[in-house]
Amino acid sequence: MFGKKHLDYLTDEFTQYYNTKRSHMERDHLPSIREEPGEVETISIDQIEVKKYVGGLIKSFERKVA
Repeated sequence: MFGKKHLDYLTDEFTQYYNTKRSHMERDHLPSIREEPGEVETISIDQIEVKKYVGGLIKSFERKVA
């Protein structure tokens, strides 16, 4: 960390991630989906979007919106 302003930024980023995006212990760290999905199609790497949280320390991979 490079000072109070950077610490505040990281704290805010982590708090937002923790409260909205992280997997939850209630589901044994599984996604919020309740049923097992059927057949999953293979997608190419260019259809994947990487989202970064907490200054890039945490990454999430999602399918790009068409």
